[in-house]
Amino acid sequence: MIRDWPVALEGLHHGTNVRLRPMHARRDRQAFLALRRQNAAWTRPWDSTSPYPGGGSSFGHVVRVQQREARQGRMLPFALDVDGELSGQMHLFNIVRGALQSGSVGYWIAERNAGRGIVPFALALMIDHAFGPMRLHRVEVNIRPENAKSLSVVRKLGLRDEGIRRAYLHIAGEWHDHRSFALTVEDLDGRSAVHRLHHESH
Repeated sequence: MIRDWPVALEGLHHGTNVRLRPMHARRDRQAFLALRRQNAAWTRPWDSTSPYPGGGSSFGHVVRVQQREARQGRMLPFALDVDGELSGQMHLFNIVRGALQSGSVGYWIAERNAGRGIVPFALALMIDHAFGPMRLHRVEVNIRPENAKSLSVVRKLGLRDEGIRRAYLHIAGEWHDHRSFALTVEDLDGRSAVHRLHHESH
């Protein structure tokens, strides 16, 4: 097994420090819960939900489960820090090895930091890690067609639109169609995703 966890990814984007790092069950609890409360209206239309609702899990339990999955190589559950402050999350999940070598990315960021190019940069860091140390071949992002802000993220990185997946994910209490976007190692043609972001953006 390729050891991919724990790991942190970091870079400067127009003078802003962007860091993807493991979430801490105790140290991040208060800041995370406050951030979710402050951004409830902002994230609610896009939050994944369970079609079989039951008792909710505590923050600590969720973090511990995700850390276990990360150690087993099935996901990378990152906290997203902006200039040292917890500002969102970005996960690489559904990691499949064998002949596929693929994973999917999901993300959200606090409203106060939206529109600054932080998420595209963080996604580029994630993709470079996935194609580099993790040796994946494909990364995909699935987005609701009406989520214009998230569509702009994948557009900035030049991900390929692979069409509609009907009733793909349970979001905000209902099954919703998603557009699927993907990037493979060959698409980068030897460049990094960070380089591609800068090239596509100018």
